Amino acid sequence: MGGRQVDKEGTQSTFHLYNHKVQGGQTMLIRTTVAVTCLATLLAACAPGPWLDKARLQDDLDARPTTEVYPVQQITADVIMQQVRKVAVEQASSLPSDMTKWDYKIGTDDILGVTVWDHPELSSTSPTSVPESVVGAPPLPTSNIVPADSNGHRVGSDGAIFFPTLGRVKVEGMSIETVREKFVKLLGKNIRDPQVDVRVLAYRSQRVQMTGEVKNPGTMSVTDVPLTLVDAIARAGGETTNADLSRLHLTRDGKTMTIDAQSILEHGRMKENVLLKAGDVVNVPDRSDARVFVLGEVTKPQTVQIARAGLTLADALASVNSIDVRAADPRQIYVIRGAAENLQKPTVYRLDMTQIDALLLQTQFALQPLDVVYVGTSSAVRFNRVLEQITPSLATLFYTKALVFPGNY
Repeated sequence: MGGRQVDKEGTQSTFHLYNHKVQGGQTMLIRTTVAVTCLATLLAACAPGPWLDKARLQDDLDARPTTEVYPVQQITADVIMQQVRKVAVEQASSLPSDMTKWDYKIGTDDILGVTVWDHPELSSTSPTSVPESVVGAPPLPTSNIVPADSNGHRVGSDGAIFFPTLGRVKVEGMSIETVREKFVKLLGKNIRDPQVDVRVLAYRSQRVQMTGEVKNPGTMSVTDVPLTLVDAIARAGGETTNADLSRLHLTRDGKTMTIDAQSILEHGRMKENVLLKAGDVVNVPDRSDARVFVLGEVTKPQTVQIARAGLTLADALASVNSIDVRAADPRQIYVIRGAAENLQKPTVYRLDMTQIDALLLQTQFALQPLDVVYVGTSSAVRFNRVLEQITPSLATLFYTKALVFPGNY
């Protein structure tokens, strides 16, 4: 009896001792885990490399800048056709481009030459040819003729010129032919069947400014010869090597329009070759904005310059060595557009490269300056990256437990 009681007491003592060790081990594990966590946090605060102290920043990382939802248009053949039609409509400019309708209007500071047949005392110039209305008539006597004004008649600020026997004659805003007819009518009161010729000796009233990436920027006079956009570029010596003719800026009456002058030269779209008028400012920009950004799961994210002939989605992807086949989701090829127009309402397109026609569509989808091409990440890769982030922490806990309970491993 006494022996059984001793064995029982011994068993209870052993059980209590074992329980005490287990509890002690658990306590040690908790303490060690807390210590390791505190140490990791302390080391994170002192970690080397780029780091920003956010203690003085009032920032909510979970806050969204806007709740706006943007619709996504899948890139299809219909979308590309709409894109082509839109470009065609934009290039069919409402600005005049028909040179046959051009008629120079006389303005202030222009110098006019008026010749009256057989009346040298009234003529301000001695013409070198006979007016069309008197072809076949005897040649004008040119000897001993002194013009009334060797520099012609200047159009004053009142829009008129002074002419002998007539005084101030209003000519501003009239065409050359209209002024000639006016002089015929006025001189016809004193001269029988007057033969009159009117010319502009100096064009000073109307000017066009040429600025930007041209070889000889400056001021150009508008004359009786129509001045088109291409003419102005040519007169300025042509564009420089850094010029972006696809986004030429024309400012008229306080409004700035973008014109694709490159399409005139390469595709003969003459509706873009608008006629310039007085006060126009033509600016040829450089190619600093002629670029797109290719980001996301691509082999080599970078900025891609838009060539003079343009840039397609296929060109952009090929420039970065295509998408990353290990991480990219080929169904998520996004094009975000709108940085140059409206940052608040971007247009989003998506290409599904798993479809057979996508190989052709991406070669026809034209990119615009400052477009962003973003390649999304596949779901499996996102999951693996989460595991990659938490694996070091799990390994730390495993080794900590191994140190506390070395006999269990």
